[in-house]
Amino acid sequence: MQRATLLILGFIFMSVAPVQAKLLAAVSIAPQAYFLKQIAGERADVVVMVPAGADAHTYEPKPRQLADLGKAAVYFAIGMDFEKAWLPRFAAVNPKMAIVATDAGIEKMPMTAHDHDDHEPQAKDAKGHGHDKAKTADKHGHDKAKAEEGHDHHDGEPDPHVWLSPKLAKTLGASMRDALVKADPEGAADYAAGYDRFAAACDALDADIRKTFADLPPGEHKFMVFHPSWGYFARDYGLTQEPIEQLGREPGPKALAAVMKEAKADGIKVVFIQPQMSAAQAETIAKGIGGTTAAIDPLAEDWPGGLTAAATALRQGIAGKTEAK
Repeated sequence: MQRATLLILGFIFMSVAPVQAKLLAAVSIAPQAYFLKQIAGERADVVVMVPAGADAHTYEPKPRQLADLGKAAVYFAIGMDFEKAWLPRFAAVNPKMAIVATDAGIEKMPMTAHDHDDHEPQAKDAKGHGHDKAKTADKHGHDKAKAEEGHDHHDGEPDPHVWLSPKLAKTLGASMRDALVKADPEGAADYAAGYDRFAAACDALDADIRKTFADLPPGEHKFMVFHPSWGYFARDYGLTQEPIEQLGREPGPKALAAVMKEAKADGIKVVFIQPQMSAAQAETIAKGIGGTTAAIDPLAEDWPGGLTAAATALRQGIAGKTEAK
């Protein structure tokens, strides 16, 4: 009887599959969490340092997040401003944690100063050049980040908003895949398959967004945004981003008047805002041009849904059809 019992117990233990210990990974922003989940599936859990709805430019980690970092196997950086100050501290919390620059190898657009007040001739020269204007635009938001952190920004610094391009998201994902394989070799096949699915989804998303803008008439490609996060998106889809921020700061009265004048000249009727930031000045400008504001979120946790919604809002906004918020 005892022998039979032992045989039964042995059979039970042998038939129960071992529980897969999940790898813990940390990321800077919510869209990266989406990338990681698509690639790693159930093999990894994720800690997001800047959760959806928070402002990445004024970020400070919570004690619980630092405690979670102590258990993480890998940190996926993406080039956000706060990482320069905090990554060394994260490494000190967990010296064994691998820190991977997922944006390594991406040729980033340089950010250049654009001042509605003091450099209006340059602003005029930029019109009609979507790429240049997008580069110009992306200077301001990150000057603000540095200003809030007590640092200066300089012309030519790289624009970090690479995750808003489906094409560049594949490069970010490939870096994640390779680091996951290194940290968890047994999951190599799963990570490779997950990345292939993710890359295919990025291509499909890119194709859908291109269809959204395919019928734009010549010249109708400009959009005004308060915080210029959309430089790579604008470059990919032939749009021109016109920023409100000047060197990372809200424009003064004279510059504000210049912004409104420029918007009217360009036929802009919608000012796009970011949910994480104040909309007060954008609403003032929208009122001054007889337009409205609309929100597009560069940090949406639902990354494909966020980009699709942004594309739809931008297309309607360029046509002057976006409903008032």
